Amino acid sequence: MTIHGAGKVLLLSSAAALTVGISACTTGPPVIPHDPCRTVPTRDNTSEGTSELHLRVSGPIHLPVHPGTTTHTSGFGPRWGTHHQGDDLAGPAGTPILAALDGVVVAAGSTGEGPGIGFENWVIIDSNVGGSPVSTVYGHMFADGIHVTPGQQVTAGDHIADIGNAGSSTGAHLHFEYWQGGRLQGGTPIDPVTVLPAIAWQNGGAPSSVADRHDSDRHGDQDSNVRLVAASRSTADCSGFGTAGGGDLAFGAVPAEFEPWLRRAGGVCPDIDSPLLAAQLQQENNFRYGPDAPVSPSGAVGPAQFMPGPWATWGKDYDGDGTADPNSIGDAVMSQAHFMCALHQDVAGIAGDPIELTLAAYNAGLGAVLLHRGIPPYAETQNYIAKITAARAAFTNPNSRGRFTPKASAANRQVVAAAREYLGTPYVWGGGGIAGPSSGGFDCSGLTSFAVHAASAGILTLPRTSEQQWTIGVEIPIEQAQPGDLVFGNWGPNGPGHVGIYSGDDQMIHAPTTGDVVEEAPLQTGMKARRVM
Repeated sequence: MTIHGAGKVLLLSSAAALTVGISACTTGPPVIPHDPCRTVPTRDNTSEGTSELHLRVSGPIHLPVHPGTTTHTSGFGPRWGTHHQGDDLAGPAGTPILAALDGVVVAAGSTGEGPGIGFENWVIIDSNVGGSPVSTVYGHMFADGIHVTPGQQVTAGDHIADIGNAGSSTGAHLHFEYWQGGRLQGGTPIDPVTVLPAIAWQNGGAPSSVADRHDSDRHGDQDSNVRLVAASRSTADCSGFGTAGGGDLAFGAVPAEFEPWLRRAGGVCPDIDSPLLAAQLQQENNFRYGPDAPVSPSGAVGPAQFMPGPWATWGKDYDGDGTADPNSIGDAVMSQAHFMCALHQDVAGIAGDPIELTLAAYNAGLGAVLLHRGIPPYAETQNYIAKITAARAAFTNPNSRGRFTPKASAANRQVVAAAREYLGTPYVWGGGGIAGPSSGGFDCSGLTSFAVHAASAGILTLPRTSEQQWTIGVEIPIEQAQPGDLVFGNWGPNGPGHVGIYSGDDQMIHAPTTGDVVEEAPLQTGMKARRVM
């Protein structure tokens, strides 16, 4: 099968490279799953002959313009009665447009729509992002403002085109889209701000102080490259329903089939609890699920009313039936929790109530919240927040705060003693376990796995990751922590990214990071404690 023109696709030939060509039909699974064979256009844009292009997994995502050269004027979502599938960056005609990702150009030039219609001209770049297919789309350039050709390999930051005012455009600007699964292969557009928050901070000059702080806190670098905000996956959800936050849900407050999943979802991260998620499900689709559940006019489906774009990022098979289904209770509720936790982290640098900002981002899109530096002035979004926050109390167990806290056992101090035996041992990512160090050292959860197993005389074996270990035992106030309790920090959308052993006097024993050794050090800001023995 041959696909002509720009409708060509990419194929994986190995974990690190992509092979493009007719022979690729038998070399491996397609990166872009539809139409798994292709010929590669020559420089004159014909499809005669084949060649091979080796495309590495893309590096960090890059702004599609130089910082400060454009102004973010319109975001992803409903606009003027249609669905705006990307973000607009206005700037003078001729302003350089840059490739956002490493990849191969699959379209460059006329869209075929005709003068004054649609984009009129565009560039599409197909990329391999962590083994997954992505297309970035750039629109409204003048014909003489395109500097790449189909089949050309590009690197993030390359000058590929110039801002123009072609097509149905009311002023010179770049329209930028991000498609999971491929633009020409039936993929799904998602809000570019979810993977590149700096788009929303472009204001024609230096970043605002809030945006600057947010970027610095999250990324630790100040150049124009912004790391891809990936939809990370965790196995923490496989460890059972006894999770932190699950006890906050009032018994019998939700339909019985939702209760175990909501208790489980309340443990994904500390700030998004089960009552909040329950109130949100009530507002979204009133706990209706399955193939006959109502679909919104905009196409949102299932109990959590996922749109196709966010579902493509966050949807996962949590109920183990082999399919990630937005109409499944387990899949929808757990995906809702992970998405909410990620949004809660994304709005952390914006002034206002964090929960209300998170709900606003879920309803109106993260880009709208970043653009308005707060809750957008949309009546629908403001009513959505008010109804959920008001309903949250009805789903809350009044006895969940001040739960019984078990006393520390005598073995708790043995956890500290076991860990201290390895002070000075190198940090090794993935190192360590119940038998002690491996590959020459420990990582954070490897150290805690060993110390708890040793102190319990082999009775207690912790799960291997910090996220999973957070589901064991009982959360206690950090000020009540005793030596031997586990302390968790570096919170993200999937739970804690770090774990240590409380040793007393606001100190912990932990394996910090690459290049460090097991040490006794002060607790990190924002840590929480759990008693496992």
